Amino acid sequence: MEMQLARYDEARVVGKHVYGNLINCRNNDVLRDPHRLEEIVRNAAELGNMTILDVKSWKIGEGVSIVAVILESHITIHTWPEYNFATVDVYSCGSHTDPYAAFNYIVEALQPEKVETGYFDRSLE
Repeated sequence: MEMQLARYDEARVVGKHVYGNLINCRNNDVLRDPHRLEEIVRNAAELGNMTILDVKSWKIGEGVSIVAVILESHITIHTWPEYNFATVDVYSCGSHTDPYAAFNYIVEALQPEKVETGYFDRSLE
């Protein structure tokens, strides 16, 4: 079977993936609270100009895993309150989105002493 590739002038995928480790989070109570984390994810998506389709959370031990499926891709937060630690991924497609704004909002809400962050361009030019 031969695959047909889209012509670049007809279709373009813009993918932006911001991710990081939030170390020594000072807002430890939030790391345990699925309802507060859901509120944070919803606000982050709004700031990043993203459209939420669904949000799910799971309490895992002391921590929480939360996944927001957005029209443009996803936002996730996984927390380990016993270590004051969280990981965050904000992946969005489309030039209209701002994953940095969403990521930075989450960082501000969780108040880490240190942030290790990365970015990966997942675009098809």
